[in-house]
Amino acid sequence: MRTTITIDDDKFEELMRITSSSSQAQAIQTAVYEFIKIKRKNQLLALRGKLDIADNWQELRQLEMQNEVKQQ
Repeated sequence: MRTTITIDDDKFEELMRITSSSSQAQAIQTAVYEFIKIKRKNQLLALRGKLDIADNWQELRQLEMQNEVKQQ
């Protein structure tokens, strides 16, 4: 998607430096990706204590491994 935006030059230079990007497009894409990742993480953290989730990751891992063996 092509979009035109206006960003303060100093902030854009800082963004380029922080993201270690070689192009403006890459800097924006990196910033958007990181923003989305942080927002998703915060949304999950906001659910802490509100959900009753079974701690059965070991059982699920064993089932995954069994399925992998069956597929081979």
